[in-house]
Formats: sequence, structure tokens, C-alpha cells
Amino acid sequence: MKQVLRIPRVLLPREGFEKWAVIACDQFTSDRAYWQRVERSVGDAPSTLNFILPEAYLGEDDEARIAAVRENVYAALERDAVVKLNRGLVLTERATREGVRRGIVAAFDLEAYSCERGVLSPVRSSEAVVAERMPVRVQLRAASPLEFPHALIFYRDKKGKAVKGLLREELEKLYDFDLMEGGGHITGWFVPAYMAAETLAAMHAKGDPAFAVADGDHSVAAAKAHWENVKKTLTEEERASHPARFMLAEFINIYDPAVTFHAIHRLVKETDAEAFCDYFTRRVKCRREGNVLYPAFAASPEAIAETDALLEAFIRADGGRIDYIHGQKELVRCAAQEGCAGVVLPPIEKDDFFSFLKEGAALPKKSFSVGGSKEKRYYLEGREISYD
Repeated sequence: MKQVLRIPRVLLPREGFEKWAVIACDQFTSDRAYWQRVERSVGDAPSTLNFILPEAYLGEDDEARIAAVRENVYAALERDAVVKLNRGLVLTERATREGVRRGIVAAFDLEAYSCERGVLSPVRSSEAVVAERMPVRVQLRAASPLEFPHALIFYRDKKGKAVKGLLREELEKLYDFDLMEGGGHITGWFVPAYMAAETLAAMHAKGDPAFAVADGDHSVAAAKAHWENVKKTLTEEERASHPARFMLAEFINIYDPAVTFHAIHRLVKETDAEAFCDYFTRRVKCRREGNVLYPAFAASPEAIAETDALLEAFIRADGGRIDYIHGQKELVRCAAQEGCAGVVLPPIEKDDFFSFLKEGAALPKKSFSVGGSKEKRYYLEGREISYD
């Protein structure tokens, strides 16, 4: 198999990790209070909050927000707020409710990635990518010379050789701190280049696909789209090593005991909740509690696709918007609001994940979540993606 992983030069903040690291932009999309607390916590401190557009605010003056992101990134560079490490990987340990989840921060070649159905690529999107969610993400990436991604990518290592090899080494500790808003604790160690090559080789498993996006499908797809745009302006020689060709991500072993799959529930809002509940229960056997529906079907991609099709058909006819909610308690809270109703979905099985993706197949959008909402990756490590 062609080697698709690369050893990057990672960027980290010079100080203030606690305020620097914020959760992925596509979390808490129906909870602006969360993002308002983050804003108060960060204040004027250097933070990746200034480099992202939380999707809770998507559609509200996006162009101005993208322009602000560009200004903020260049301001951080001018203030020398980030430091570039020597070439190497980062071994992470994230304490969550499920246990200690270990990851390896590395770069990968976007030429080896595809989100298109039926395309057999070494790195694959696990879920369907929604075209309408792409333009702002591509614009954000094009506006910045740096990336601070939140993507998690699965690799397969049943015996855990990649991580076990690193745990035997005396590595330099890069950071060790509590993540804000109850995100748990995270520690990171630097893996120098002379060790990294062996680690990357252990992560390259046989199979179709070798790697699959665990979280951040749209961010990875946006990085690919941006690279396709940049590639058109380059010579063949320039294309081989241009920094936009590669993307940083945290790679996690799907066999890690701390990796658990959670369902992502559906919230219909800005609609007639009673009409929706009546519509859905006439078509799917459900238990109803308030405006929350509990369908009586087993976890499967087909069940998720059927639910989404029904929701989309209802909205076309009666209006409303769909949001994707992590956590059943959060769904119940959101569904109690006026004009809202929720559908609880069961999680798919982790052991079936890679078999779902054979022959270029993909799961329906928002089919699963790695851990709970607060266990998503926080923006932390970065990388240069432009020569500007």
C-alpha cells in the first residue's frame, strides 16, 4: 500500500493551553449558551476560538466572520503566539468517561482521500458529506495560512503495536492540562521523526479502507476541496510537496477500549411539534414521551437513512429545520422548547464500522459519534498549509 501518512511540523501555542483549546465547531449547535461561556472564558487570551466559526452561528454574517478569522490568524503569527516544533508526531492521552483514549497526531495525503461513493481510496469518509455544508468550510480554509483541525481518523491495530511502542519510550511532554467546559484531561508527548516512521508503518493496516474518518467528515472533505482548488494553480513539481496537499488529524485505534460509539439524535425545530409527532408515529412504531420519539427499530444504517428521509419529507411539506444532537438528555432538553420535537436513534455497533464501508459505501450523515459531545477533539495542534 502506498504510504499515505506523513510526519508533520506541528504548531502549538507558546502558553495558555487551557484557553487555547476549544471544542470542535460542530458541537453544541443548538446551545449558544455553551459558546457564550467559552467566549467569556477565553476573553482576550490567544485561542483557537478566534480561528473557527462555531456552527451555532452559521448563516449569520459568515463572510465577516471568515474575514475576522483571517485577521486573527495573521495577528497570532505577528505576535509569535505559536511555536513550530521539529518534524515529528504527537502522542495524546485523553481522559474521558469511557477511559483513557490514546491518539497519534499525524498528517496525511489528501490525494489518498475520497468522500465519493464507490471510490476505493485508502482514506475514506465514513458518512455522507452534505454539499450545502461545504462552502463556508472551504472558504475558511482558503482564508487562513494555518490549520487547526478537529478531525479524528480511525486506523486498525488489533494488538495496539503503534501506541505500545511509543509508551515504552521516554518522550518529551508537550502539554498536560484540563480541557474547558468539562472536556476531561489531555496530555501530549512529542514523537521525534526517527521514531515516527516505525509508528506510521504500524498504523498502515491492510483492508478496504485502511483509514476512515471517525469525526470531522465535512472538515476533511473541505480540505480536499481546497486542495483541488490550489492544485489547479501549481506545476506538477509543486503539487508533490505543497502544504495544502496534506492535512493534520488525530488518528485513533478503533480497537482502543476507550473508543465507544454513541448515537446522534435528530431534532426538528421551528415547526409544529404536534404535527411532526403525529406524522412520524403514523409511519414508524414509536414510544412517545412529550415531544421525544423512541422508534422501535434496531441500530442500522438503513434505520438512520429511513429516519432522515421521513424528517426531510416532513420539512419539505410543513417547514422546519433539522439539527443533530449528541446525548439523549440534551435532546430531551432541546425538544422541550417551543416548536421542537426529537427522535432518539440507537448507536451502530463499533465492530461493524469498517464492514459498512466496503466497496466505497458510506454511512448516512451523522450516523454515530465517537464518545459523547464533550469528548470530541478540541482544537490544539496546528500546521502550516500555505506559503503566505
